[in-house]
Amino acid sequence: MSKQQFPEPTVGIFIFNQKGELLLLESHKWPGVYVVPGGHVELGERLEETAVREAKEETGLDIYDLEFINFQQFIYDPAFWKQRHFIFFDFAAKTDSVNVILNDEAQAFDWYKLEDALKLKVDSYTRTSIELYLQKDG
Repeated sequence: MSKQQFPEPTVGIFIFNQKGELLLLESHKWPGVYVVPGGHVELGERLEETAVREAKEETGLDIYDLEFINFQQFIYDPAFWKQRHFIFFDFAAKTDSVNVILNDEAQAFDWYKLEDALKLKVDSYTRTSIELYLQKDG
């Protein structure tokens, strides 16, 4: 694999079901913590388009009502399985389905109330976005 030359823009999707529960995943890429689905922005793609595509690819879910939460800088943090510099753009979204179909990036999932999610071992970037989302909606 070639060495990274520039930061990689990525989108994280905080998907909420009709009960207001958040989808959290367990992934080998983020060992020992819960994360949200997400991925890289492709050339020519808007951030919102990335969120819709990545949600479908990683969970099988169709999402709507995207709302920007925040952006965060991730610079060579050892929490990820390989050394990378990312710029995270996090969005909240809704889904009408609970039929999650995981791809090979996640090994397990569950739905959590936001307050319960904060009691779990979530990665620090996910935690920050949950806390910001709670402040906004509180």
